[in-house]
Amino acid sequence: MDLSLTLRILGTVLMVLIQYASGNYVFNVTHKFAGKDKQLSELKSHDSFRHARMLANIDLPLGGDSRADSIGLYFTKIKLGSPPKDYHVQVDTGSDILWVNCAPCSKCPVKTDLGIPLRLYDSKASSTWKKVGCEDNFCAFISQSDTCEPNTKPCSYHVVYGDGSTSDGDFVKDNITLDQITGNLRTAPLSQEVIFGCGSNQSGQLGQTDSALDGIMGFGQANTSVISQLAAGGNVKRVFSHCLDNVNGGGIFAVGEVLSPVVKTTPLVPNQVHYNVILKAIDVDGEPLDLPPSIASFGGNGGTIIDSGTTLAYLPQDLYNSLIKQITARTPVKLHMVQETFACFSFTSNTDKAFPVVNLHFEDSLKMSVYPHDYLFSLREDMYCFGWQSGGMTTQDGSDVILLGDLVLSNKLVVYDLDNEVIGWVDHNCSSNIKVKDGSGAAYSVEADNLIASSSSVINGKLATLLSILIWVFLSQFC
Repeated sequence: MDLSLTLRILGTVLMVLIQYASGNYVFNVTHKFAGKDKQLSELKSHDSFRHARMLANIDLPLGGDSRADSIGLYFTKIKLGSPPKDYHVQVDTGSDILWVNCAPCSKCPVKTDLGIPLRLYDSKASSTWKKVGCEDNFCAFISQSDTCEPNTKPCSYHVVYGDGSTSDGDFVKDNITLDQITGNLRTAPLSQEVIFGCGSNQSGQLGQTDSALDGIMGFGQANTSVISQLAAGGNVKRVFSHCLDNVNGGGIFAVGEVLSPVVKTTPLVPNQVHYNVILKAIDVDGEPLDLPPSIASFGGNGGTIIDSGTTLAYLPQDLYNSLIKQITARTPVKLHMVQETFACFSFTSNTDKAFPVVNLHFEDSLKMSVYPHDYLFSLREDMYCFGWQSGGMTTQDGSDVILLGDLVLSNKLVVYDLDNEVIGWVDHNCSSNIKVKDGSGAAYSVEADNLIASSSSVINGKLATLLSILIWVFLSQFC
């Protein structure tokens, strides 16, 4: 082989190597089904499943796109055990514990369509693993059993979701390792002992191939949540925030006090399982809509719930009808139902210019503006559908409920301050940075990232294969 041909081969392989090396490895969060085409029926089936089971400064990996046609929860990557090993878990503001699939487990998922490796937590492989007995104070928070045999019986959990999916196992203690913010756009590992569920048996949608992950990380308000455990250890405040980018994908998920951008807040309704707030009014481009009395006054257990795990936004029937009527008043369109749940219409012009902004007004004068590009999604090039849904959701006492998901939360920095019992948001470019304050008062920038579906191990494997091919070609010609 002549030298020029050899150089061409080397150059071609090098270009391929550069393409792999310059790609996104494992950055911050991703959406569970980012980049996948989904049927409209799957949008509602995801949210139906979601609703059935709704019960220091840290930079958590986050990614995804928040688009209605992506469906699914966001997931992040954490490390557990000693030595630390990677686990991909759903980020869930509607639950209160962290659990992962554990070995041995005959019915835990072994593969996923998300392009990430699944791993079973193995207590035997961790030097810092400890048992959690039923006598532990943590077990009293869970209240799993009325009987306890100290130093003998473990602290067990059994979760049954509305669709019949289950997770069973025992709680254990081990180190969780997260990225502590140590400077502008810099992090360093921070380890702390936490209690989490070690799942030995999963069933239903939790084990389905297309959506399987290693577990769920709850960011609820209870003492059992990871953020509460981290705060109890003196490492962080009970404050976290997320910014979900549905334009470029990914976003920001951080634990700590946000300094910039400035975020106005509204009180959280006390003694609620979820993040309930008081909605005072809704207007469509300045035209007010009538709210159900139980929504505005927060009668009983009704009200408005903020939930980043829900894809769409759900309203009581009468409010939904009024909203759609008012939105289409200025630009009349012929609506037709797709799959019996989505109001869709043909349209070829700029939707942001043709349709109005919807404003939601909360207690303490906090406003949330929802733009046409937020509440409309394209079914095809000339057809759009409303993401607003007639939820028909009520509490046990019959009060109406409004559930606000990613449809309205995307492209906003949302801050959950559990210490002060407030939640707030502000429009923000979720591909940019935010500034958080550490315990010493120093302010550091946290950048947006995207935890891509392809794992670094897969990319590194391809790099190794290409490199071996390059070496083989070279040696075969000159040795």
